[in-house]
Amino acid sequence: MSSVALKSPTDRVDRLGVIAQGVFGALCAAGSLQVILNDYALAGTLMSRELWMWVTGLLGGKVSPTVDVPLDVLFFAFLGVAIACWLGGAAALTAKTKAPFSNILWVWGRDGFRWWLIFGVWLLLWTVASIAEWETAVSLLAATPQLWLAVTMAGFVATLFAMSISLSAVAVRSVGETNWYVPKSVGLGIVIYVIVFTTMNWQLHRGLLLPHGDSAMYEEHLWNLEYGKGFRSFLDPGLFLGEHIQVIHVALLPLHVVWPSQMLLELCESLALASGAIAVFWIARRHTRSDKAGALLAFAYLLYFPMQFLDIAIDLKTFRPIAFGVPLLLFALDQMERRRFVSMSVLLLCVLSAKEDFAIVIAPLGLWLLCRGAGVDRSLNQPAYADRSPERPARMVGGAMAVLSVCYLLLVLLVLIPAFREGRDPHYTGYFGWLHEAAVEEGISDNGMEPAGPLGIAQVLFAQPTIWLGRLFSMQSLFYALALLVPIGFLALFSPGRLAVALPLFGVLCLMEVSGGGSTDAGFPLVPFHHFHAPLIPIVIWASAAGLSHAAGFWRRLWGRLRRTKESIIAVDPTLWTRHFVWTSALAGGLFFSLGPLGVPFWDAGSTWTWRSLYVPGERAEEFPAVFAMIPASARVASTDLIHPRFTHHERSYDYSAYPRAVNDNKPGAPPDTDYIVIDKQARYSNISQPEQIREFREHPYDWKLLLNNDFFIVLQRKNEPSK
Repeated sequence: MSSVALKSPTDRVDRLGVIAQGVFGALCAAGSLQVILNDYALAGTLMSRELWMWVTGLLGGKVSPTVDVPLDVLFFAFLGVAIACWLGGAAALTAKTKAPFSNILWVWGRDGFRWWLIFGVWLLLWTVASIAEWETAVSLLAATPQLWLAVTMAGFVATLFAMSISLSAVAVRSVGETNWYVPKSVGLGIVIYVIVFTTMNWQLHRGLLLPHGDSAMYEEHLWNLEYGKGFRSFLDPGLFLGEHIQVIHVALLPLHVVWPSQMLLELCESLALASGAIAVFWIARRHTRSDKAGALLAFAYLLYFPMQFLDIAIDLKTFRPIAFGVPLLLFALDQMERRRFVSMSVLLLCVLSAKEDFAIVIAPLGLWLLCRGAGVDRSLNQPAYADRSPERPARMVGGAMAVLSVCYLLLVLLVLIPAFREGRDPHYTGYFGWLHEAAVEEGISDNGMEPAGPLGIAQVLFAQPTIWLGRLFSMQSLFYALALLVPIGFLALFSPGRLAVALPLFGVLCLMEVSGGGSTDAGFPLVPFHHFHAPLIPIVIWASAAGLSHAAGFWRRLWGRLRRTKESIIAVDPTLWTRHFVWTSALAGGLFFSLGPLGVPFWDAGSTWTWRSLYVPGERAEEFPAVFAMIPASARVASTDLIHPRFTHHERSYDYSAYPRAVNDNKPGAPPDTDYIVIDKQARYSNISQPEQIREFREHPYDWKLLLNNDFFIVLQRKNEPSK
């Protein structure tokens, strides 16, 4: 691609238009930020309350009785930022391209400041929705200012990067030397990701902030399996297969024998997630025929905050086997596009071992393959792409994938999991409890006591679609979709067929709720801060890789229509801009959501997620080794959640909480054979501060000896022989 000829606005009217656009953009930004800062319900999406109070005070905001930040102060502040960005960007472009500063100044101002007008769109929609009292729109706009800001920043920065290349000499389209080539820059990105997130995970573990349930319990599986106690934790009775058909972490056993530590699992998970960038590079390069485009999408994958939340979830659960399915499915997609269906099938079997949820995306993926064949560009000197003869095998494989995945899912839900749960339905049918309650209200079911099983849920879905369609097409679902699409630059929308593969699982997630609630209560929305969305990530990234080759044409046509005359030339090549927009979107999206060093919460001193409170072990963690030394490895220990992971290598490790456990006859507290009770007094959600609050010590004081009661921990030892 040759360089783009540069024609800057030359007459007075054009230049006044550029200046007016910048001033109006600053005004839009000031007005939007004033609305946001005047209400912490909005500002809380961007910053902590402490930071909000500091910022509003700095800007001269007054409480009377609500916060009132003066518009003029905000306007002149943004105007100063706009001028600095305008002059600084023009200077940087001049230094790189050697083009005349006067020309670049006006072109950069024209093309860059267009993105500031997005602030005005948000402000206009907010004003209209507020006046019309359209509550659903107001709720969506109130929940998404950070997404609007991310799009603005991403578009602005992508324009700068694209201009720096468009105005340079030549940008060569290239592919790697071999089909398995990976650039050093992608390798460096993987190394940096692994170092950063492994360090964060290890520090959470050292700081006693790592939960046992749904996180450290997986390391207990390996320990118990090695010592003949079964594939289980003592959180619940029976084998873990009664919860999920999830065995992929057993592959870590050889390493775990050498290094039996939770830290090993954290390292392996971060390394696995990061390795997905290699497959992303190969897939994107195949669709764009460009190493640079493939590398930029690989960087976007590493910066993609929904992927990062698989490494450290919002509740600080740092290890889940489902995360291993993400890179495996990405590599399977790469093998599918290479028409290597045997290796693809092996990888898909491994993916299913990460969790049965992946069957919900593999089945529609098979339908896509059935309809499209391999559906890829025949490039990169691969002989198999020379003709269309392999289409029939591809379609046959796709049909088999769809049928077998559905059969496997039904087998898991209706046979395997109930077989390991004494005939009971899978525990996660409770996530659809609201649907069962709604069915009772509609008269479809007469049982209002228990959540419906898989077949009961399916019956309700088919019998009364009005119950669930409202939630499926709600503002919560739209926010969920935006949270997945905005940080990848909306590229997945440019490959709707591939993106449709994710729709069945996305629909299921929109109908789930983690916390209670009836048919009128949306419960806790499953935004991509936990792990449920893991199977969606490879599909969204795969669709985005294909979207890279389609989006440039769309933007070229759109920008062509926005030109005032046929002779005016936009200085940004749409292909280059699209490639940079994807990684700047991931970076800007993570700025407000990521828990890593590139996110505001990491540095915000008032945030729950600041580095000081999460990644620097405090006095509580320093005191714990003395507590741990008091308890022999042969003991059966009941402990509260965040110290529970430290006792999983003891004879028994029980959960001490108010939650009824089957290992304790469906009662809270310590099972009868417990030797020690260890209470973490300062952990999250802790409600025990004195020994008398421990039911066992209060009701049977002569059976227990108080070994320790300090500011951080309580340790009780049973005096008499426990009942076995």
